[in-house]
Amino acid sequence: MNWIYEPWPWYISGLMIAFIMFLLIMFGKNFGMSSNLRTLCTICGAGNKSEFFKFDWKTQKWNLTVVVGAVIGGFIASQFLSNTTSVAISAETISDLNNLGFNSAGKSYLPEELFSLHLLSVKNIILLFIGGLLVGFGTRYAGGCTSGHAISGLSNLQIPSLIAVIGFFIGGLLMVHFIFPLIF
Repeated sequence: MNWIYEPWPWYISGLMIAFIMFLLIMFGKNFGMSSNLRTLCTICGAGNKSEFFKFDWKTQKWNLTVVVGAVIGGFIASQFLSNTTSVAISAETISDLNNLGFNSAGKSYLPEELFSLHLLSVKNIILLFIGGLLVGFGTRYAGGCTSGHAISGLSNLQIPSLIAVIGFFIGGLLMVHFIFPLIF
């Protein structure tokens, strides 16, 4: 069982993702986690208030099983298939994060500096609210989330997905190198 506790090589994980994408393409399905939010809102009755949510959600219930599987799989992996609570990142990255004030880098999956009890400060609530609006707007405006575009869209050779993925990378680089240091 020790092999399951260690990170798997990229070529094993890549082949598994490619196999799943092949199956989805063969069955005419598109993968994307953000589309589940629309489905859940429709199930809860949002179609009564907005035309966007008026669709046959039952055609998307297969995708809801992906969400359930991700939650169950994450629980199983964290509770039974992990031998440590730390994440395997390079010493240079840990050093850089320590210089930014994240002393828990390399010791836990979630930085305590962001996810501890002081999370409910006014600054953090404002940042989370603005971040949530931007992510929600960006996901809707781009027609999908990072996983949907980068995995499913690119495997279907969709040009809009390529443009979206390039935008995600540019946005991430701008955030990490320019905006993040100003905020923290």
